[in-house]
Amino acid sequence: MSKAYETIKVEREQNVLWIILNRPHRLNAFNDVLIEELADVLDTAENDPSIKCVVITGEGDRAFSAGADLTMFPKATPVKAEEFSRRGQEVFSKIEKMSKPVIAAINGFALGGGLELALACDFRIAAEHAELGNPEIVLGLIPGWGGTQRLVRTVGLPKAKEMVMLGIRVKADEALKIGLVHKVVHYDELKNEARTLAQKLSEGPPIAMKYAKYALNFGTQVPLEMGLRLEAALMGLTFSTEDLKEGIEAFMSKRKAEFKGK
Repeated sequence: MSKAYETIKVEREQNVLWIILNRPHRLNAFNDVLIEELADVLDTAENDPSIKCVVITGEGDRAFSAGADLTMFPKATPVKAEEFSRRGQEVFSKIEKMSKPVIAAINGFALGGGLELALACDFRIAAEHAELGNPEIVLGLIPGWGGTQRLVRTVGLPKAKEMVMLGIRVKADEALKIGLVHKVVHYDELKNEARTLAQKLSEGPPIAMKYAKYALNFGTQVPLEMGLRLEAALMGLTFSTEDLKEGIEAFMSKRKAEFKGK
């Protein structure tokens, strides 16, 4: 991937793509350019069959992302603000709908839109010094990129109300206790931890991985009976894959399966 970006860095490690938010002078805050460049690289990753997993992190050791760049706010009209909110929601939904697993390696502050970005990812690993929160309320705002929706689904309504309506930030250790992140590690270990998880996910069967993600993300947003129907349909589709045959043969032969995504 040779395309040059202004606000992100892209690195490839075998079949894992790293997306690094690269505005450290603004705590990797989002502006219009970063939103559009993130959308572009996510589309590229989705359409490249050689990429099996994506990791998103921030440049430096201070911030994953501090959210929207406040320097844009004085110029925003209500109409433009609503459009900015909808665009951010669309971009983050690309992650939720992506057929490949996405890991957030939270290297510092994940606030406002930064937390909302992390919430759209499938896995969240945080450095020990990370802080997470939706503090928009202290500015007279509410979250606009999915925070009122995905945070509830992740930590439950009571804790989400505390974080959104009081603007409370949580340290990494508390984030782990409430299920907001999956693992907490020392900052020096963050990239290796994300790399290890990404490689493990990359070795899985791509089609089954995609269906599992769809069933988990979208089957839980509908009544149980509909979710069960979706699960059955997707499970049935795996029987059309060569990967299923390979998985069974590998299990019976006591060898490691080599999935091809077919």
